[in-house]
Amino acid sequence: MSSYVPAIVTVLFACLQTTAVNGLLLCHCDICPGNRCETDGMCFTTTSLMPNGVKMHSYRCFHKSAFFPPDYPLWCQSSPSDHVFAGSERYGLYVVACCNDRDYCNRDLSPTFPPMAAVTEKNSSQSMEPSTDVMMIVLYVVVALGLMTVAVVAAMWLRKRNKMSLPLHGCAEDSIDAPDHPILGGVSLRDMIEMTTSGSGSGLPLLVQRSIARQIQLVEIIGKGRFGEVWRGRWRGENVAVKIFSSREERSWFREAEIYQTVMLRHENILGFIAADNKDNGTWTQLWLVTDYHENGSLFDYLSRSTVEIAGMIRMALSIATGLAHLHMEIVGTQGQCKPAIAHRDLKSKNILVKLNGTCAIGDLGLAVRHDVATDTVDIPLNNRVGTKRYMAPEVLEEAININHFDSFKRADVYALGLIFWEIARRCNVGGIHDEYQLPFYDMVPSDPTIEEMRKVVCIDRQRPSIPNRWQSIEVLHSMSKVMKECWYHNAAARLTALRIKKTLANLGASEDLKLRL
Repeated sequence: MSSYVPAIVTVLFACLQTTAVNGLLLCHCDICPGNRCETDGMCFTTTSLMPNGVKMHSYRCFHKSAFFPPDYPLWCQSSPSDHVFAGSERYGLYVVACCNDRDYCNRDLSPTFPPMAAVTEKNSSQSMEPSTDVMMIVLYVVVALGLMTVAVVAAMWLRKRNKMSLPLHGCAEDSIDAPDHPILGGVSLRDMIEMTTSGSGSGLPLLVQRSIARQIQLVEIIGKGRFGEVWRGRWRGENVAVKIFSSREERSWFREAEIYQTVMLRHENILGFIAADNKDNGTWTQLWLVTDYHENGSLFDYLSRSTVEIAGMIRMALSIATGLAHLHMEIVGTQGQCKPAIAHRDLKSKNILVKLNGTCAIGDLGLAVRHDVATDTVDIPLNNRVGTKRYMAPEVLEEAININHFDSFKRADVYALGLIFWEIARRCNVGGIHDEYQLPFYDMVPSDPTIEEMRKVVCIDRQRPSIPNRWQSIEVLHSMSKVMKECWYHNAAARLTALRIKKTLANLGASEDLKLRL
């Protein structure tokens, strides 16, 4: 089994290019733009056997940098029967076939499973070989029975110990209160991500993602949106969030999975991506996006039911600004890798998750755009979705944004960030006084405003969410209101950058800590 894990976890998600250059091999890819990808290694085809007996074929690329060993990978040289019976326990039933003799060579590959009868006959013939030493047979049986007895006793002891270590109130494994704890081999999702991404931060290899996704048990629905539904699921004792896209939202699903797997995107204030998988049972296709699960829910949900102290407000605001600054920043890695600058384009309280420690993580990257420094272009996704009208910047509402200038998208994000800060500050409890939760412009537009209604309020009347008078007498809220106003300037070029906001809030937090200590 161990010989297959390195090969599996190094199969990369190589689907971003659409034409081959410099003599690279073109492969058929069933989830890539144009149904093709390029590689310096091999093309491969896998045949997976679904639980209902349906066989699924997948077509991908396999980069030479992921070969193990370097000359010819175990992934390709293993026999089909090895893959079926070594992989069935942990990774599901599948067989693999590789090629590199011509472009699109994997299009004609169709690896098949070995006949079960032949395997049974082989195992039977081996198990029934006659023995010449009856005493040795008796000894083996006695030893085997003894080992089985020891194993059963040890299992019962471990089970009893685990029960005793649970909280007294206890909880069902699939209940909302069930704690996250890895139950197989002590390997958690976080461990697996750290072990398999080699520091690139670009997400788990594709086949590992598929393996994880197909071992998840859906427990309960926790949200709905225009894309589909969000479920809480369980994987080996850990809670995960599963965003299930409808089939008509395939472009949104692919785009979000693509953005999440951008090199070096992983960050504590960006929602942790685990896996993406398309599940086809022969009747319909489910598009899954698996991420970290945060039981506090979205910032919108959290603020609707809870207030925050001054320190909690600053912690939340700073974490969101930190996450946005990371998105907006271009990062050049030590191994020639480069994280492009990314703009969110749909930043709002419903797309931000609240972690147990009170910090936040930015999610829902389906509308995000990336900046290509080499060509100075923006890769705007080809889907019909638009951002949330209530959070749209004036230039977006007026359709005056320069879509060829990447900074325009970053400035629109900062405008939305200012509105989110306003939502958080309203729920700040100072001396037992706080405001009820409301969405921005709640008193100026209907619950589901049109573009025209928002344009009149934001662009023509140039109104912004009202600042309560009491904020002026509370130093920290007064400072927060100044940051908000510098975020939602009508002139986009005058707005603060996410990095500047991050530094301002960090200084504000440090000064508040100093006051508390004094």
